[in-house]
Amino acid sequence: MTLTLDRVHIEVGDFAVRDIGLTVNDGEYFVLLGPTGSGKTVLLETIAGLHRVKSGTITLGGREITSTPPEGRGISIVYQDYALFPHLTVAGNVAFGLSCGGRTKSEISEAMDWVVALFGIGLLLHRKPATLSGGERQKVALARALATKPAVILLDEPLSALDPETRESLQQELRGLHAMLKTTTIHVTHSFEEAIALGDRVGVLGQGRLHQVGTPTEIFSRPNSEFVARFTMAKNIFHGVVSKRHGNMVFAGDGIAFNVVAQEEGPCCAVVRPEVVSISAQPESLEGTNYISGTVADVIDKGPVCSIILEVPARLDCLVPRASMENLRPEPGETLLACFKASAIHLLREELR
Repeated sequence: MTLTLDRVHIEVGDFAVRDIGLTVNDGEYFVLLGPTGSGKTVLLETIAGLHRVKSGTITLGGREITSTPPEGRGISIVYQDYALFPHLTVAGNVAFGLSCGGRTKSEISEAMDWVVALFGIGLLLHRKPATLSGGERQKVALARALATKPAVILLDEPLSALDPETRESLQQELRGLHAMLKTTTIHVTHSFEEAIALGDRVGVLGQGRLHQVGTPTEIFSRPNSEFVARFTMAKNIFHGVVSKRHGNMVFAGDGIAFNVVAQEEGPCCAVVRPEVVSISAQPESLEGTNYISGTVADVIDKGPVCSIILEVPARLDCLVPRASMENLRPEPGETLLACFKASAIHLLREELR
């Protein structure tokens, strides 16, 4: 079902989530992305009915549920710590929501058979949560949430407590489940990689305000503010002015200047993602490419890629594939060229309003 928040304002103690306007479409996998303390969980719990709305409305499938108690909303929530009942077996945990909904024994049995087969947890039914691995507990928590076939499922950092291999496996399982069930899903995370991998659309929340909503590509390539750019690891953000010079549009600021693609002159921020910067010892004749000389300040090994920090004189972070490092072998103090296309630079004029 389609979920709509219209100018929702929430206050929990001294913290407030302000003026949230958001529509999550029927069957959509929507990811709410933001740093710790941004208000993600508060917003999720408000949708579930656990916090009162100070102002604004929440509607689900065209029905207003702003004041509807949690049990009447048709919404399930899965927490980061799973929130399984330690004294119940897996079977007892999964059946808990079903037994609270006034269903008959045959309806409960049918729903249990369906969800147990869906998650492949038949061999775990007699066990207690304390004996399960993190991945198994997450599966049980998801099974309990989906057993009632909710209109919306809310996932609060569902993968953050897992090791990398289990996290990737469950991420793939979440993708497959959503493709099969088409349940409207809101997934909260602080990981942009997770948001890209799972989200049909992404909303970026910070300091209790929704900054931007769009596809992962839009958020990644065209952030609408410096906050969004920094949170999505753009890193290279320069403040300056665009002006026309010798027929080219040139950005100049923070001790650096380069050609950009722009329709108008004036003050702005220039965002140069580390991924679009390559490093070379000699310039090549590539149309529309900027070449900036800099001194290697640091080389940081990140496994499949390396981060090379150049002083140009501003700090310029460049992500270089490990294969390229074999030929380059940069050393601190060495002079190299940073190369990036004018068309790869994103200009933020919103910042100067």
